[in-house]
Amino acid sequence: MDIAMRKIPESWSVTRLAGALGAEIRGPKIASVTADEIEAIKALLLEHMVIFFPGQDISPKEHVDFGHHFGHLEGHPNLPKNSSLPPEVFELKATTGGVADEWHTDLTFQERPALMSILHMVACPETGGDTLWTSLYAAYDELSDPMKFLCDGLTALHDALPHNHPEQTTIHPVVRVHPLTGKKVLYVNEHFTRRIVEMNATESDALLDLLTKWVSNPRFTVRYNWTPGTIAIWDNCCTQHFVLNDFDGERVIQRVTVVGDEVEGVAPPRWQPWIRPGRLSAASRHDRQLYGHLKSSGMLPAESTFTVLGSED
Repeated sequence: MDIAMRKIPESWSVTRLAGALGAEIRGPKIASVTADEIEAIKALLLEHMVIFFPGQDISPKEHVDFGHHFGHLEGHPNLPKNSSLPPEVFELKATTGGVADEWHTDLTFQERPALMSILHMVACPETGGDTLWTSLYAAYDELSDPMKFLCDGLTALHDALPHNHPEQTTIHPVVRVHPLTGKKVLYVNEHFTRRIVEMNATESDALLDLLTKWVSNPRFTVRYNWTPGTIAIWDNCCTQHFVLNDFDGERVIQRVTVVGDEVEGVAPPRWQPWIRPGRLSAASRHDRQLYGHLKSSGMLPAESTFTVLGSED
């Protein structure tokens, strides 16, 4: 019997929502879970990657207390804070905070991206505003062997440009290893990933366009229709999500984020970082952000002659 099934209390019901990922769980009371129930929830999350608990009634403090069962929490590094809420909770309202209608994994511009996210749907329209998640296990597994070989040896630059902070950059492997399952995960997204480090800018654009569209293949996804009071938990190590901006009225979410760990790749990158060599040119602008990150982090190859990019504009 599956480990998750062994730990599920008999009073709970678990309904799979799609072939690739997702389950809806009825029975637990998130505001007063026991230690054994937390272990059951962790097992269900590991199995289904994103899980939903409809019909919950929790306060912001209970939300934070629940989040602490899974690890250390962090507020959002760039979005405005609501002083009436605990610092671990950030709130997004559609009228003031926008809609995350690009595929993304949370906070991949950080060296230690979010491990998990726990969302409380406070208010939502009767129709529209659904969220989709995709399995990055499935996205990797269904690549061809030559594409897997290529991606296994690459890294990518991520930044916080969508939050108006392009200076917040880090590099992650294109394929990461999940810290608990050991499975390979395709780890680039259209929202935060800017550049394949080992490719020239034109090649990088082509590959990222292919991969970031590939993850949205309907076979890899689940779509969830919200009701107020639903709690959702998703594994940021192996999923991306996308909010449908197709609704009228207010949509209010509150979220806590569990701090992650360093992203582990399959192996060190097979190739050196690529930046246009030679004299400064108009095309050099495509390499400046990558060059700046490599220089500031001490990652430029010893034989590098890329200093031309820092000498002129």
